[in-house]
Amino acid sequence: METAASAQLSHAPSGTQWTIRSGGQEAVIVEVGGGVRTFTSDGRDVVAGFDERERAVGCAGQVLAPWPNRIRDGQYAFGGEHLQLPLTEPERHNAIHGLVNWTRWEAVEVAEDRITVAHDLVPQPGYAWPLRLQTTWSVSEAGLKAEHLVTNGGDTAAPFGLATHPYVLVPGVAVDDLTLRVPARSRLLVDARLLPIGAARVAGSEYDFTEGRRLGATVLDTAFGEVEADADGGSRVEITAPDGRGVTVWADAAFSWWQVYSSDTLPADRLRKALAIEPMTCPPDAFRSGRDVVTLDPGSSWRGTWGIRAI
Repeated sequence: METAASAQLSHAPSGTQWTIRSGGQEAVIVEVGGGVRTFTSDGRDVVAGFDERERAVGCAGQVLAPWPNRIRDGQYAFGGEHLQLPLTEPERHNAIHGLVNWTRWEAVEVAEDRITVAHDLVPQPGYAWPLRLQTTWSVSEAGLKAEHLVTNGGDTAAPFGLATHPYVLVPGVAVDDLTLRVPARSRLLVDARLLPIGAARVAGSEYDFTEGRRLGATVLDTAFGEVEADADGGSRVEITAPDGRGVTVWADAAFSWWQVYSSDTLPADRLRKALAIEPMTCPPDAFRSGRDVVTLDPGSSWRGTWGIRAI
């Protein structure tokens, strides 16, 4: 008989903790943000999570919707309206990472090796559409998988994008010594506010990781585009240690961008200790540029799946 995942009610900043297990795979999913706090494979840390007594440091493991990354001045136009979002990155005068990463999600289906969590995003200033967001987190021999389902419950079309923010690592190996592979032909150029101002080919530059190379001292907070798809239409980013251990972050065709962040602005105890490898449906500032923004018609749904596995 299938048993439910263990749940721990908590006054922790991340709320209730749900542990899912299968064989040697184990993950902790949290109520606040509906994301992943820890993931281990055969006892080995695969993500750099955060302590139960902490908030999600650097947005670790969070789901970012209904837009990923940043929107310049929090302003955009859609459906003939000009809209203003709260400036959640005030030091750069941006709206960042959506509206659901600091909200409470509820468990709607729980089993030993999986959990589905959901959040109802209500219409609010700057984003006037009611969305039902669900994520099914599961673990298996293939690693950790996240399946997202988002439905527009309103009566007008809604702009939408989604990303996630896992930090991955190989224990005991410095970030500088990891070989990084990103199957992308271009990257976005950004200004001092980390907003896109252009694009450049990566070929032959320090940002060329198409064949995999040692990261070294390269600093990344970079959106990679023109992603080369695998045979199944998805793509994957990989890190590998000199001893052959590594991590693959994969995503299906719903995600056509990757953000890679080398943790250079995190607190000292997390500085360049892990790489954030973030599958994104659209690039930064997409609500303004319109690039790869999903339009959710009334009653329609979007689906996307990604995962992490130790290698």
